Amino acid sequence: MDGLSHIGLPVLGILAVSVVTFYVVSFAEIREKSFKDLYDSENGDGAGFKTSLSSRERRSRREANKKRPRS
Repeated sequence: MDGLSHIGLPVLGILAVSVVTFYVVSFAEIREKSFKDLYDSENGDGAGFKTSLSSRERRSRREANKKRPRS
């Protein structure tokens, strides 16, 4: 039983830290996306694109950006 606590406690600690890190990163990304959406809606940027694109629209937009010459 003593050997199990020597291995189990650090494993539980690592697991707890990874869960906290996952949630912190997830909420940070959600916050960043919502601020970007707010900024885009205020400035009218986006050239007529919807804020929530379908995968087909994202793919075509990405391909168009690749084909556009860099200046």
